[in-house]
Amino acid sequence: MGMNSMSAPLQTVAMRRPGAILHADPQRWHYAGPIDSDALVAQYQRFVELIEASGAEIVWIDEPNSQAVQDDLADSIFTYDPSIVTSGGAVLLRLGKPLRVDETELHRALYERHGVPVIGEIEAPGTIEGGDCFFLDSSTLAVGRGFRTNQAGIDQLIAILAPHGITVETYDLPYFSGPEACVHLMSLVSPLDDDLAIIYAPLFPTALYQRMTDLGYTLLHAPEDEFAATGGLNLNVLATGPRRVIAIDGFPATAQLMIDAGCDVSLFAADALCLPCEGGPTCLTRPLQRG
Repeated sequence: MGMNSMSAPLQTVAMRRPGAILHADPQRWHYAGPIDSDALVAQYQRFVELIEASGAEIVWIDEPNSQAVQDDLADSIFTYDPSIVTSGGAVLLRLGKPLRVDETELHRALYERHGVPVIGEIEAPGTIEGGDCFFLDSSTLAVGRGFRTNQAGIDQLIAILAPHGITVETYDLPYFSGPEACVHLMSLVSPLDDDLAIIYAPLFPTALYQRMTDLGYTLLHAPEDEFAATGGLNLNVLATGPRRVIAIDGFPATAQLMIDAGCDVSLFAADALCLPCEGGPTCLTRPLQRG
């Protein structure tokens, strides 16, 4: 398994069914409000159907045939964050949100079961969350430095990836809503193809904007009103292939922007699944293989 792409056809993806999130304390987990568990489960199932319709195989993080998870890891449904996967193997990350630190062990067990090599692991005091990482091209990983990802973690990641021919480029993230909120680099950008991405320009790092332009990207500017209404989840878009994407329903200007750029856009309702919990379609998946 492996990949150094954000938009090549998605072949295999790791996911985790809703468990602790269904009874999570919104204040403790920094959710926007109470969880409607029935609606959340129904919306998650619709998202699963869209993933399956794309042709991707889902690898479930929990043991085969296991029942609903019994741990307290409410955010573990957002499988993008505890690890990243490259063509050389997986890197286990150390999450910056203290309540999420134990999620890394779920990913370690997954890779052991499926024979995915682990090429490195971020250790204290380093922190990195997957939502702060995306491939600019096959040999360049952009990493956002902010409240969830620190320099100590970035330094470790640079050393882990260098022998595999991957360069890490660091871009500073804005303060925005402060340390308790979840503003990842990928809260501000979603690649849609090798040369196309959607961004939120007012908060986007200028150096990264210039870098992506130099690499030949067309950068679509997400509508400010829809970004404000969702905390950025309108542009949290999962590419299941070049210009084939899954996005949250209810934000027509964002969807039309991508359609006008030649994207095939599949929508699903996520007012119970994503909007209260600060995690969108990308966050709900850990791509393992593309191509």
